[in-house]
Amino acid sequence: MTVRPSVPADSLFGLANLPYGVYSLPGREPRVATRYGDQVIDLAVLLDDDVFARPSLNAFMAQGYDRWTEVRAAIAERLRGPVPQEAVHELGAVTLRLPFEVADYVDFYASEHHAANLGRLFRPDSPDPLMPNWKHLPVGYHGRAGSVVVSGTDVVRPSGQRKGPQDPVPVFGPSVRLDIEAELGFVVGTGSAMGESVGADDAERHIFGVVLFNDWSARDIQAWEYVPLGPNLGKSFASTVSPWVVPLLALDAARIPLPPQEPAVLPYLRMAEPWGLDIELSVAWNGQVVSRPPYAAMYWSPAQMLAHQTVNGAPSRTGDLFASGTVSGPAKDQRGAFIELTWGGAEPVTVNGRERTFLEDGDEVVLTATAPGADGARIGFGEARGRIVTGSRPGT
Repeated sequence: MTVRPSVPADSLFGLANLPYGVYSLPGREPRVATRYGDQVIDLAVLLDDDVFARPSLNAFMAQGYDRWTEVRAAIAERLRGPVPQEAVHELGAVTLRLPFEVADYVDFYASEHHAANLGRLFRPDSPDPLMPNWKHLPVGYHGRAGSVVVSGTDVVRPSGQRKGPQDPVPVFGPSVRLDIEAELGFVVGTGSAMGESVGADDAERHIFGVVLFNDWSARDIQAWEYVPLGPNLGKSFASTVSPWVVPLLALDAARIPLPPQEPAVLPYLRMAEPWGLDIELSVAWNGQVVSRPPYAAMYWSPAQMLAHQTVNGAPSRTGDLFASGTVSGPAKDQRGAFIELTWGGAEPVTVNGRERTFLEDGDEVVLTATAPGADGARIGFGEARGRIVTGSRPGT
């Protein structure tokens, strides 16, 4: 028996999108699917291909760019006609899983507005809010792949060492300055061998797709630990991704020129046509939208991030994830982290009638985003949702 899935003309998940995810039904193993409107379409059934009868996208991603292009066209062709009824499930009837096995994870710092705001907060007497290297290379750090979780997973408030200005010695306890970072994550489909590198102009053949990414951040733990080697426990406790991977192939209409890069970047970071992405993010705090960060304002391209990440010969693998760093624009309501939005807690924002600075237990943050798609459509990314909960502590 076949059915014809129907999708409203203004859906963010029409033929212009066709993201990839992993779903499960009660008593059944997870499988790869696409989202079409509010329906989840099983790709192993739709395409009669066992590579999709698996609990992650990794095997398919490893097949490479030409295969990604072929499959995307095949999905669109099949969805224009009747499809097997057993391939179609209502979105509300399935459980969405982490869509890929995360191999390695790197977080960058690609927004000039975010970097400058933090520079002004942390180094108010410095004549330049940016560090000397910032416009010469995409600054980043290695994070923890094992704590990347899918949207809807609760986030336990982390504990660690912190030392406030009035503390004579460090103290241990739950973070009291828990924050978010609204970012995009880029999923590597095909990697590169150790000793090789990915050129900036070749990066799009390696980047499979894009997810929403919330880099939860314990600012008090981070501030005490990060000198001299950078973030560790203040970041490694959780990072939330959306369950749908939007293919980079779906974002051709969202490509825009990068902002001018001055001084000129070194040759390995140069691109024949430097491209960014016109993606509009939204940050909702307990149901109230408090910020709309524009990814179009980002200084460094995803292609430059991957080129920099591999230029020293470090290998990359299927399932590698690298994130953009906080997305922030020039306006206050475009700041993608609460430390910026509240200027370090000195300028609270009103959320549902209350003045707020950092996250309390029970708070929920939801990231969403849209971008231009083919033929004038807009495409969506789903959501990256997380709620802060109290967890057990050492000695309790």
